[in-house]
Amino acid sequence: MKTRERVQLDFTSSFGNVRGSTVWAALCLAACMLGLGVPATAQWSPFVTIDVTGAVATIPESINAAGAITGNWLDGNLVEHGFLRTPDGHITTFDAPGAGDASGSYEGTVPYMIDSAGVIVGYYEDASQACHGFLRAPNNTFTTIDAPGAGANCAEGEGTWAGSINPFGEINGYLVDSTLVYHAFLRSPNGRITEINVKGAGDAAGQGTFVAIDTGLNAAGTSAGAYIDSSTVYHGYVLAADGTITKFNVWGAGTGADEGTNTSGINSSGAITGLWVDAEGVEHGYARAADGAISKFDYPGAQATWGTMINDTGWIIGNYIDTNGVYHGLLRAPEGALIPIDDPSAGTASGQGTVPLNINGSGAITGYYCDAVTCHGFLRLPLP
Repeated sequence: MKTRERVQLDFTSSFGNVRGSTVWAALCLAACMLGLGVPATAQWSPFVTIDVTGAVATIPESINAAGAITGNWLDGNLVEHGFLRTPDGHITTFDAPGAGDASGSYEGTVPYMIDSAGVIVGYYEDASQACHGFLRAPNNTFTTIDAPGAGANCAEGEGTWAGSINPFGEINGYLVDSTLVYHAFLRSPNGRITEINVKGAGDAAGQGTFVAIDTGLNAAGTSAGAYIDSSTVYHGYVLAADGTITKFNVWGAGTGADEGTNTSGINSSGAITGLWVDAEGVEHGYARAADGAISKFDYPGAQATWGTMINDTGWIIGNYIDTNGVYHGLLRAPEGALIPIDDPSAGTASGQGTVPLNINGSGAITGYYCDAVTCHGFLRLPLP
């Protein structure tokens, strides 16, 4: 299970598996700021497609409070690159120094998160197939992050991944060592890296401790993640700034291999969302309040449901898969109402559909949709 991965494209066949209230005036202002002057006779749509020029696939990962978006795009040689989209729609592409660019390699640069100051964190794979975390400053200067003990063979899953950054410059992420065991870490603003291993985590390949990517660290310095025990069962945990670790499991979660409780994101108050897998191998969503109270959710009739991120007003974005294998975005209101989100251009065949990945405090959502050919980024503006 681990963290839910993004769509991995197979260009020779089909798609693989997925690797507050806003007033109308604010909505109109957002549309105007994005250059979306819409004639009165036209039908306004909250969805804006994001395609990087020259990309065969565009995957936005994160949107900050101002509406700036970062993510990665894949070129025709199957090399990955980062991009930054400003709130007015201007796109700048970038590559971490030393990132690999061999044709057909899927090497390159993959951003995960952008903070309110425009700082971006993620990882890159170099020409020797080693994976490194990175921090990109707004002036396009890069700092490489290599956690002590990380393995050097990214092709086997080893390396360092920087996942989230908070307003104070703390970064969390995880490393995979040469025995393929996961270890979470926290990097202080001065560059000191502290490894985090939850008691009870397994120490065999594919086991260990990791963090939620994109939104796994909040402003209070609290991290959310999961650990995999020696039976390959997943359990959630919360790491407070003082080092206190609280473990949790969604009631009803399975106790077999690849079952259990996983986390996807934490907000400023400490509320968490994620997924849990039952004894039948079915995925379900959950919301965990800061006081530990857990609420489950499933979209009616879905074969799988999960939460991906929770914003500071308690809105959750996630996904559900229908009985035909099509992906649909999901928005869960703080009181529990479930609202489907489908980009109108998304495909409707198995493995296609809409995948939201991030929501900011204003309710703007970014992610990607896949049609019959490839995947495109999208921005969904807040609705009144």
